[in-house]
Amino acid sequence: MKPLFTMLANYNQWANRRLFDAVGALSESQYKADEGAFFGSLHGTLNHLLVGDRIWLSRFSGRGTAPARLDAIIAEDFAGLRREREATDAASVEYVAGLTEDDLANEVTYTPVINPTTVRQPLAPALLHAFNHQTHHRGQAHALLTRLTGDAPSLDLIYYQRQTGEGIRDWAA
Repeated sequence: MKPLFTMLANYNQWANRRLFDAVGALSESQYKADEGAFFGSLHGTLNHLLVGDRIWLSRFSGRGTAPARLDAIIAEDFAGLRREREATDAASVEYVAGLTEDDLANEVTYTPVINPTTVRQPLAPALLHAFNHQTHHRGQAHALLTRLTGDAPSLDLIYYQRQTGEGIRDWAA
């Protein structure tokens, strides 16, 4: 199961980089315009992506500061948000690299932000949720970017796999 999570961490970093490269070409007014998305703008949506990752990474690793709100703004500007995104993606890749199969089977205990009750579950499905959450909100950001520019880069996992070979060769045995 570890190769799956390694691939997802690396894919997550790749997809975020592609998305941020494309968003970086927008004007400040486009980037911060309220487009009616759940978190308003691309800025709000990308901040939420980072908030979610930081919350989950803190739960999993016991390190770092987890934002207390799902709509927290980590950085007020794109350049700052990009730096924070890159640092969090690197920390996520490093965290997953250090996991063992036994770690993935162990339970994680955490308290959700919205419903503060103690939750215990195996790490593997919680980690899978964290990566799926990223894909969900990256899709929202992709739609906003497409609406604003008429174009957005492909973020499909299969393109990542074809480009890197990861997830194709790893499980061929």
